[in-house]
Amino acid sequence: MLKDKSILLIISGGIAAYKALELIRLIRKDGAKVRCILTKGGEQFVTPLSVASLSENEVYTDLWSLKDETEMGHIRLSREADLIIVAPASADLMAKMANGYANDLASTCLLASDTHILAAPAMNHKMWDNPATQGNIKTLRDRGILFSGPDAGDMACGEHGIGRLSEPENILDSVRNFFRYKDALKGVRAVVTSGPTYEPIDPVRFIGNRSSGKQGQAIAEALSLAGADVHLITGPVSLPPPAVKQITRVETALEMLDAVEADLPFEIFIGTAAVSDWRANDLAQQKIKKDGTNVPELKLTENPDILKIVANHKTHRPALVIGFAAETENLQENARNKVNKKSCDWLLANNVAAEKKVFGTDENHVMLFQTNTDGHEDWGQMTKSSLAQKLVSKIIEELKNGEKNDTSTILAAE
Repeated sequence: MLKDKSILLIISGGIAAYKALELIRLIRKDGAKVRCILTKGGEQFVTPLSVASLSENEVYTDLWSLKDETEMGHIRLSREADLIIVAPASADLMAKMANGYANDLASTCLLASDTHILAAPAMNHKMWDNPATQGNIKTLRDRGILFSGPDAGDMACGEHGIGRLSEPENILDSVRNFFRYKDALKGVRAVVTSGPTYEPIDPVRFIGNRSSGKQGQAIAEALSLAGADVHLITGPVSLPPPAVKQITRVETALEMLDAVEADLPFEIFIGTAAVSDWRANDLAQQKIKKDGTNVPELKLTENPDILKIVANHKTHRPALVIGFAAETENLQENARNKVNKKSCDWLLANNVAAEKKVFGTDENHVMLFQTNTDGHEDWGQMTKSSLAQKLVSKIIEELKNGEKNDTSTILAAE
């Protein structure tokens, strides 16, 4: 997949630097040439010798190297790479990137670069959550920097949270996807809805569902890697934010609909959100108390069908409308009915019965249904990341084939 590609890997400081050694091995195994810059902080965790041994190339560490800079090393390194990977990307190095600092070889090379950059952050979860770091990340995303991770989990400091470096295999997948889809959707605006919606009953309780948002965020990232300008509109989830340009957080179906309609027109709408079908007819202003005598009667009203509304929009109806359907029985019959009822072009249906274990897991099994056809495609069991890549690849082919005059695309799930 990466045959004859040239990768520049920048390894900054942090305990996660040891994972960069495995990343070098995987990238070279995939056919790419790897050259490495090791920062002073990175040298505290891995040695130039180990990096050089695995990359089979000279390791660059010093901005003021007489030999390298006689040849304008920082310019040459940045310009000769097909992709620059920063892994791990420390909070310090990302701050330098965001603010244009160039006081060492790594930051100077990044500032002089005219190629794509993929950052894989790694830091303590409090550093990741800090508004300064989040502000820097937003700046970098706005400038087109791609991201892989970070992940949530246990950290070397003994704490738990978001900030772990993505596993080398996952970073490699991001690199492969970059070259597979590079700029295929450049200039295309994509809106993705994801996660559940929470419909309040009183100030404490709500009606919700089990959606984790993993599938929607995977699709959003796959579109971003393909060059699309992605806006993720997400219900309440506990996942790390995906590597997309803009994120809007909502709670209710009405808030999600408002956010979608406010962003029209757009070319791609990906709505993998599991939108609640109903909401409370009357919202109690105080917590409903249990008095041991009468069970309160809960009256519901139907929520708007976001997929159907966008698919039937009179002025901004996208050319390709794709829905997701979560079913527990009669999957094929129900999916076929939804394709027609909601006026969508494609529909991806999965079985979320308890024994299928879809919600919150990393795998999914969908069937693709298309309008004006009787059959369906069984995509089989795969990771949600692989499903996202397969779907984006199919969208790209659809647009490339010119079967739709308008490049508008909607991927929606309700």
